[in-house]
Amino acid sequence: MRKPHVLLLSLAGLLLGLLGGITAAPAEAADNGSWSVYPAASKIAARPYFYLSADPGQTLTDKVVIANKTGRPLTFRLYAADAYNTARDGGFAVRTLKEHMHGIGAWARPARSHITVPGRRSVTVPFTLRVPQGAEPGDHPGAIVALDERIAPGSGKFALGVQQAVGARVHLRVSGPTLPALSVEHVRIGHHQPLVPGLGDSTATVSYTLHNTGNVTLDPKVRLKARGLFGRTLLDRDLTRIPSELLPGQRVRLTEAWHGAPQLDWGDITLTASAPGTRQSASASFLALPWLLVALVFAAGAVSGALLVRARRGRARRSAPVRRSPRAAPTPSRPRSSPSARS
Repeated sequence: MRKPHVLLLSLAGLLLGLLGGITAAPAEAADNGSWSVYPAASKIAARPYFYLSADPGQTLTDKVVIANKTGRPLTFRLYAADAYNTARDGGFAVRTLKEHMHGIGAWARPARSHITVPGRRSVTVPFTLRVPQGAEPGDHPGAIVALDERIAPGSGKFALGVQQAVGARVHLRVSGPTLPALSVEHVRIGHHQPLVPGLGDSTATVSYTLHNTGNVTLDPKVRLKARGLFGRTLLDRDLTRIPSELLPGQRVRLTEAWHGAPQLDWGDITLTASAPGTRQSASASFLALPWLLVALVFAAGAVSGALLVRARRGRARRSAPVRRSPRAAPTPSRPRSSPSARS
């Protein structure tokens, strides 16, 4: 039986998980230890990634370097790919070779699709980026990827084969109006209460969707506030588990743990997301009740309901009218004949 495989891509160390997609490490180190991919040095200085700007309809050319750090030759498939944010944590990721491309992945073409790099050597490959005439203004992120198409065998009965790749980021901005816009959507809060009030910690999980509705990459900040009865402030803090690069059009589902959440309260939470040029808030209400209290209230209600039904049935039986059985009609007696009549 043929074993499934997982593709590992380093941007530096980009990792393609089992759910698809290629997650990326920071752009400064497009390296997985065996080979690296990076922009060719410009006349001014080395570049950690490609940062390009163009008008709609313009064609750009540049060069990418693939460096082999091993002592044996390595063969790669070169391709351009669109970037996106992973649903799991909002990390920077790029599409796989077989996925549909509509940005950098569709516009950029390396001069060579396959290259072999000798051991301890590097190869420079030009690529062309043709921006369509109708390209939307704003940011179009992607990467130039060097994929090792060999599938390394895994070990064990259920082992997965592995493919590896490394990519250099491409940040393209198409000229025109830029619109930073951010929204907070689908705010939810779930409580985790101890069975007995006061005997255990109470926690809550706040979940929400962060959506870049504009056309430029954002570095968002999110602040969480919680208020209880009578406007009491229960929580007010900046969140830290936020993607540093939220790409245009991307949605990311995020969660935040709230330790020490109230066990008995009624209030609301507010999430405020901001980035330069944009700010938006969304709220959700909550009702915190201990499980034991809820169970007792439910049980008391059930018992009260049963007693009420029983009492109503008893009153109905006492007030019902008593029906009497009909008496039989008297049988008419035959008249007796007088003695005079018999004689």
